Amino acid sequence: MMLTVTALYTGLFLLLLLALAANVVKNRLRGQVSLGDGGKPALQQAVRAHGNAAEYIPIVLIGLGILENLGTSPAMLHLYGAVFFIGRLMHAWGLAQPNTTNNARKGGIVLSWLVMLLMALQLLWKALAHMVF
Repeated sequence: MMLTVTALYTGLFLLLLLALAANVVKNRLRGQVSLGDGGKPALQQAVRAHGNAAEYIPIVLIGLGILENLGTSPAMLHLYGAVFFIGRLMHAWGLAQPNTTNNARKGGIVLSWLVMLLMALQLLWKALAHMVF
């Protein structure tokens, strides 16, 4: 089975991760910091935005690929992928703001967690429905 929906979102998330990594490099160069965050708030925010995305994105893409392989409808896969992508964009943008606790960041994590919860429930349902005891 070709995982075309998963491929689409993997490509989008790779671009997001590259943009977040480039932001880390930009802040390192600006602050003349080679390793760590140098105690610079903007670099700390950039590092956490990239790190947080790198923590969440892989497992969701794995789940998306498994759901696609199990025959989940493309519409549902796109719903998961698009909402998760919007959530990750909101979270990254929110982390880039001077006040790191803001509605964009909060909304981004709520959307991300909602998608993760729904995907987890669907994965468990599909797995249990196909298990032979």
